[in-house]
Amino acid sequence: RIGSATSLSSAFINTRLQELVKLFKERTEKVKEKLIDPDVTSDDESPPVPAAAPLPPPGGEPEGDKAEEDEHYCEMLCCTFKYRPWLDHLKNYRFPSSIDPLTNLMYVLWLFFVVMAWNWNCWLIPVRWAFPYQTPANIHCWLLMDYLCDLIYLLDILVFQTRLQFVRGGDIITDKKAMKENYLRSQRFKMDVICLLPLDFFYFKVGVNPLLRFPRCLKYMAFFEFNNRLEAILSKAYIYRVIRTTAYLLYSLHMNSCLYYWASAYEGLGSTTWVYDGEGNSYIRCYYWAVKTLITIGGLPDPKTLFEIVFQLLNYFTGVFAFSVMIGQMRDVVGAATAGQTYYRSCMDSTIKYMNFYKIPKTVQNRVKTWYEYTWHSQGMLDESELLVQLPDKMRLDIAIDVNYNIVSKVALFQGCDRQMIFDMLKRLRSVVYLPNDYVCKKGEIGREMYIIQAGQVQVLGGPDGKTVLVTLKAGSVFGEISLLAAGGGNRRTANVVAHGFANLFILDKKDLNEILVHYPESQKLLRKKAKKMLKNNNKPKDEKGAPGDPLIIPPKPDTPKLFQAALAAAGKMGGKGPLAQLRWRLKELKAMQA
Repeated sequence: RIGSATSLSSAFINTRLQELVKLFKERTEKVKEKLIDPDVTSDDESPPVPAAAPLPPPGGEPEGDKAEEDEHYCEMLCCTFKYRPWLDHLKNYRFPSSIDPLTNLMYVLWLFFVVMAWNWNCWLIPVRWAFPYQTPANIHCWLLMDYLCDLIYLLDILVFQTRLQFVRGGDIITDKKAMKENYLRSQRFKMDVICLLPLDFFYFKVGVNPLLRFPRCLKYMAFFEFNNRLEAILSKAYIYRVIRTTAYLLYSLHMNSCLYYWASAYEGLGSTTWVYDGEGNSYIRCYYWAVKTLITIGGLPDPKTLFEIVFQLLNYFTGVFAFSVMIGQMRDVVGAATAGQTYYRSCMDSTIKYMNFYKIPKTVQNRVKTWYEYTWHSQGMLDESELLVQLPDKMRLDIAIDVNYNIVSKVALFQGCDRQMIFDMLKRLRSVVYLPNDYVCKKGEIGREMYIIQAGQVQVLGGPDGKTVLVTLKAGSVFGEISLLAAGGGNRRTANVVAHGFANLFILDKKDLNEILVHYPESQKLLRKKAKKMLKNNNKPKDEKGAPGDPLIIPPKPDTPKLFQAALAAAGKMGGKGPLAQLRWRLKELKAMQA
């Protein structure tokens, strides 16, 4: 019993001393490395950058020091309602001294009002001139809307156009005087002045004739500018293009209906079978006639007089020309909207034709089709690099930073590296889509890539059968980073990685990283040191404490030598009473006590 207690205490002392020796050895190795190469960065991960304090609002104090805003209430009847002090905001608002016409949404909104005023003039001036809709009873309403549109035109000239920034010699000019001079010298200013010619003074002589307002329709440059700005901010600009082309068609029919009523009034309403007979809604009847004429449906009454024949011939010629232009423009709009889909279908059809020619198994063909469909629906394109290759290098870097920097900066291997090196590395990442149960990498193969999970999940498999799920990695996880810098056979994959469902991964090749590290020797030195340390930690045997593989400070009692055991057995067989027999009896007694 005394021997048993002694062995237990010895094992406990061995365990504690072993832990202390391990700590001392690790500390000694670190100090030794620093003494040998003081320039090498510590193996520890870079300390996390402290979060920057939130910036105070423009012109205000930090949130912590900012006093609480006064609450505003409005009493109505028996209730008290809280309201926002919008009047104070409106009073404190300052109109910008210069406006960027390419990015300022307020300017796009103003162009919308200008275009609405322009459409009022373009659509209703012909109606008021041809149809008897403008009467002395409602003339004040028409004039009110007319002068409201004139006010919008005037504000556009005085307030907005003189504040538009422009580029001169590569510089963005924001000086007030220079912007005003640039507008006054432009063709836009000349057309805007013609639009506001005060022909309304002739009202006192000839009466309120809508044709005197025809110059208001010459502000077409604002319409085309609005189209360009609106298409630049819409995610599906082709929808607006289809609507605009349809509006062109409707406007041509609108003008034809106005001309038909004017021709009917000139010939006399109901004077022949060809002219409008004056029954029903005049605009709807004339519009119906214009649709049948321009589309050349047929079934119209034959013109009788020379005027009617010439008018009808001009209508037919105009209809054929207008509709050919509209159909061609609509085809271009739809073709541009479906160009990507057409390219996807052509690539998929060519691949299917190739697989059928070489008699590829149906299972493989189905997986290829699935990859095409998922890649197209998830990304809207088959290869993202084709889209970015047209952009300048700086813009490609900005997009790569916004998409991937937060993920790559968290990789332990790249902690402490040059920031510009990481930026160059982001531009080399390429996107790959894996189907469900696809092997991303297999155990034992040479690793030449690092993987970053953008979307989806992957599973690391292991165990005796190689099918046990060890861990599931989700979006934002990184694996395979040690293989980028490992050498001497240490870059072999240690487990199977399988896509669990559809997975979109970013891949960085070892070749690309080596090309980048040539320009960053300090980062290369740090990366190789970290990779060596990580590989060393991964290859350490994870034995239990006190196992035979660990060196013991107080080694256990060695076993009895085999030769001595044979001598004891021989003494027992002879039945002697010598010292060997007594020793043999004593050993049996000790074994019985231990049992």
